[in-house]
Amino acid sequence: MVNPQMANAYKNQQVMTSSPEQLTLLLYNGALRFLTESILAMEQGDVQKSHNANMRAQNIVREFIRTLDMNYELSITWEQLYEYTEHCLIQGNIKKDVTLLQQAKEVLLELRDTWVEAMKQTHVARAVAK
Repeated sequence: MVNPQMANAYKNQQVMTSSPEQLTLLLYNGALRFLTESILAMEQGDVQKSHNANMRAQNIVREFIRTLDMNYELSITWEQLYEYTEHCLIQGNIKKDVTLLQQAKEVLLELRDTWVEAMKQTHVARAVAK
């Protein structure tokens, strides 16, 4: 059995020592975890648990929107994807529609995977520059 205090200490240490890129990845993974939890709870009929997890995913998506650097043209596209994801999360929560939540999850998975690929390319570019 995992000690909850040890797990929290490890998680806090991970956050405190992560780069901004790694923190973004942690947020993507957190949003996906909460969304998966929300879908599962909804499928099991636990409306309150689904709602709570959905709200946590929504909070992360809103944070992504708030922290976009709009000086880059690409940010406009990412903002639209985040807004669509947020719309699916909200409507899925209101309508208790798993299909909408699945759509949000698909977009988040794509964004997360794109982020991971960008991190890899940046890492390689930095290594080559040294």
